Amino acid sequence: MHAASAFTLSGRDLLGIEGLIASEITGLLDLAEEFVELNRQIEKKRTTLRGRTQINLFFEASTRTQSSFEIAGKRLGADVMNMSVGSSSVKKGETLIDTAITLNAMHPDILVVRHHASGAVALLARKVDCCVVNAGDGAHEHPTQALLDALTIRRNKGRIAGLTVAICGDVLHSRVARSNIILLHTLGAKVRVVAPSTLLPAGIESLGVEVFRTMEEGLKGADIVMMLRLQRERMAGSFIPSVKEYFHYFGLDEAKLRHAAPDALVMHPGPMNRGVEIDSAVADGPRSLIREQVEMGVAVRMAVLDTLARKLPNA
Repeated sequence: MHAASAFTLSGRDLLGIEGLIASEITGLLDLAEEFVELNRQIEKKRTTLRGRTQINLFFEASTRTQSSFEIAGKRLGADVMNMSVGSSSVKKGETLIDTAITLNAMHPDILVVRHHASGAVALLARKVDCCVVNAGDGAHEHPTQALLDALTIRRNKGRIAGLTVAICGDVLHSRVARSNIILLHTLGAKVRVVAPSTLLPAGIESLGVEVFRTMEEGLKGADIVMMLRLQRERMAGSFIPSVKEYFHYFGLDEAKLRHAAPDALVMHPGPMNRGVEIDSAVADGPRSLIREQVEMGVAVRMAVLDTLARKLPNA
């Protein structure tokens, strides 16, 4: 590792993109670039986290995020343990605080936490002595997803500043949208959100985004079209009339994509509902970055773990 190796974050944890300055975001992306190269070699191992214990504590299922944090930790030499809390003591009535105290007694070095309640990860971080990474909390933040999206954009467009990014779909329930809006603004992109009124949070304009309620208007001239998953598991009421109607108006297909810039690229944080948010022809087409986003996820999470490890005692 070279220049990026000396880089550190100001805080001990990564709880969100909010609070990070542009140089911290860029530092993480630069370090992740080095890991992209490493991950394409036959020998992918580093010893940065040798002797360290990483616990992935997931109160919500997520194959993609959990597996990529696991691979990232193992490639850096950590002992990685996955705790899927759906099947553990929290089901028996143990509180989040009790879980934190129990885990803290095991002396982990890094905790990667996903929780269905906004703010739960920050609360847990105050109760433990190790580094904590937010792997998604409620509809609040998902910082490593925004970082991997930014890395994907930067590698394909050469920059982030000055680009127009349209984030489309279920903005209301999306932590990915929130983290991306904050990151993209910090690095100088213009951000639009495109959604039906029922899927827009109240006061979304306060985040400095332009709001559109039709795909035709919202995609006009966009450089990046970022689709969001329709989060039906978070929808208590009736947010959309029907999946078919939603796709007709807000699903990304070739016809709607023609409104974007001629060299616009398409993203989706996954998992995709094909034929709901995005047409297969677009998802698997030449302008799709969706598979690349998955590859960037491992590199970004390695960069985050590597950087936070420098804050650990005896590092």
